[in-house]
Amino acid sequence: MNRLALFDCDGTMVDSAATICAAMERAFVAHALPAPDRAETRRIIGLSLVEAVAQLAPAHPDHVELADSYKRAFWALRQEGLVEEPLFDGVAHALAALEGDGWLLGVATGKSDRGLGLCLAGHGIRERFVTLQTADRHPSKPHPAMVLGAMAEAGAASETTVMIGDTSYDMQAAKAAGAAAIGVAWGCHPAEELLAAGADAIVIDPAELPALCAAYVRVTA
Repeated sequence: MNRLALFDCDGTMVDSAATICAAMERAFVAHALPAPDRAETRRIIGLSLVEAVAQLAPAHPDHVELADSYKRAFWALRQEGLVEEPLFDGVAHALAALEGDGWLLGVATGKSDRGLGLCLAGHGIRERFVTLQTADRHPSKPHPAMVLGAMAEAGAASETTVMIGDTSYDMQAAKAAGAAAIGVAWGCHPAEELLAAGADAIVIDPAELPALCAAYVRVTA
């Protein structure tokens, strides 16, 4: 079976929290709601959008419309040149190293197809990934559907798949799919929460990922 290194996007590969918070604030203001605290918004990064706004505004009568307002706000920020989604330092090198070691690469994210495509294309890394799983086709993490879909598309098994993410949702999704789970220390949830959610290990520097991924593959390709 193929070996698959499956990455979350926001908070794992790209530092997009400030832009997500700004779009969420615009969406809430458009509905005459108080803007959520940015620490609270960072907590829900990684969930699919409707689930995320439902956590931030549980009493709001229409979470789908609030999510649509977020999409419009994010697109407006993009049109204004205010979207910031830089790769975290070392991520591009880690992707290249994993690919060089024979890993297939994939993404499982709460982003939409359009948002993920623009993000990856903007960094010139779209073609590195053999499978892209988004909220457009799957229930939100921690449901394992994205991980299972990626494994099926990449020809990988749970024993040869490692999920790399920054939230408890990523760790729980990986474990529910039978895959290994590596938490990153530079994202939205602290290391102790990642470990409590099932992380097999925590990585401090992206340069550690190739060796750490290899350590958690239980059956070689």
